[in-house]
Amino acid sequence: MLDRGGGDVTAPRRARLLRSVGVSVGVFVLFGTVTGLLPNPIYVRMVDRTPADYLFLVATAAFAGAFVYQRSLADEPFGDRLAAGGVVGGFLAFGCPICNAVLLALFSSSALMTHFDPLRPALGAVSVAVFAALLYYQRRRCEAC
Repeated sequence: MLDRGGGDVTAPRRARLLRSVGVSVGVFVLFGTVTGLLPNPIYVRMVDRTPADYLFLVATAAFAGAFVYQRSLADEPFGDRLAAGGVVGGFLAFGCPICNAVLLALFSSSALMTHFDPLRPALGAVSVAVFAALLYYQRRRCEAC
């Protein structure tokens, strides 16, 4: 496809799409590996995997890729902090609460399992809602999107 000036417009679009797919796959593989959702010999998850963990992993990876794609189209990109918050919230939602060294250093494992573990699905839902709202707002604000 050529634009009016004779240049190929599919190359930049393809590059943006490949970058966003790469971010999605990278987030999925990296976070899935370090949280033990993707079985590997390096890390053993101490808390049982649930379908919600996989749902939040896939949603976080998909929203991260979609955000990168929309951000590349925007004239004035915004929402980086909200996107980072959505990624961190998603990571905490599907990560093993006992295996998180930062949380474990701040709280005991029994406190994490008693108080934090039941809140993980709600944290995942909030993370997904933040990402969805950010993408919706960015889409409405961006003419090229």
